Amino acid sequence: MEDVDAEVVAGQAVYNRFVLSVYDLWVLRMSCRFLWRCPNPVMLANYQRNVGARHLDLGVGTGFFLDRVSFPQDGSDVTLLDLNETSLRTAAQRIRRYRPATVRADVLQPFPPEAAGPYDSIGLNFLLHCLPGTWPEKGKVFEHAAPLRAPGGKVFGSTILGTGVPIGAVARRLMATYNQRGIFHNTGDDLEGLKEQLGQHFPAYRVVVQGCVAVFAAGDEEDFGDA
Repeated sequence: MEDVDAEVVAGQAVYNRFVLSVYDLWVLRMSCRFLWRCPNPVMLANYQRNVGARHLDLGVGTGFFLDRVSFPQDGSDVTLLDLNETSLRTAAQRIRRYRPATVRADVLQPFPPEAAGPYDSIGLNFLLHCLPGTWPEKGKVFEHAAPLRAPGGKVFGSTILGTGVPIGAVARRLMATYNQRGIFHNTGDDLEGLKEQLGQHFPAYRVVVQGCVAVFAAGDEEDFGDA
C-alpha cells in the first residue's frame, strides 16, 4: 500500500471497536432519522434497487446494509474494501454467510489487484463526506471504481452534504464538531459538485436529496437516461 494521507488515516481511526458497537444505533438509526433527516430505510432501498450478484463495498462500516439487503441470487460474491481493519473484521463477521473477501486499501488510491472486477454493483454508503479534499479529490473514488463496473453494473451510495441543503441547527453544530475533529470533511460538499463528479465518470446517474443526504446511483444510459 502506498503512503496514505494523514487526514485519511486520522479519519478512519475513529472507527474502533467501541464506536462500531454503537454505530448502528447512533448513526444509522438516530442521527440519520433525526439529524440528517434521511432514515436508513431510504438508503437500504437504494441498496436493494442497485445491488448485484457480484458486489464490492467501499467503506464498509458495520456491514449494516449488506446484512439486510436481498441479493439477486444465492451464493453472491461480496468483496469488502476499507482502510480500517476493525471495520473489515466487523462487517465480514456480520455477513459471514456470504464468505466475503476482504481488502485493506485506501479508496483514494488505485485499488489493489485483490479488488479487481468486474462487479455488478459497487456501494459506497456514507463514505464521501468522511474523505478529505475537494470534490475533484474525492472523485478519485469514482475514477477508481468506474473501470471495475461490469456492463450494466451500478455504482451507488449516499453522502451527507455540508452546504446548499437544509440543515437543522443541532445537525449543523454536530457537523461542525465532526469536521473540527477530522471525522467529517464535508464543509464544502455541495450537490452540484457531486453531480459533476458522477457525470465525469459514468454515462448516466440519478441523485435524490433527502434531508441533507444525497442518495445516488450511476450506471448506463438505459438505466438513468431519464434522470
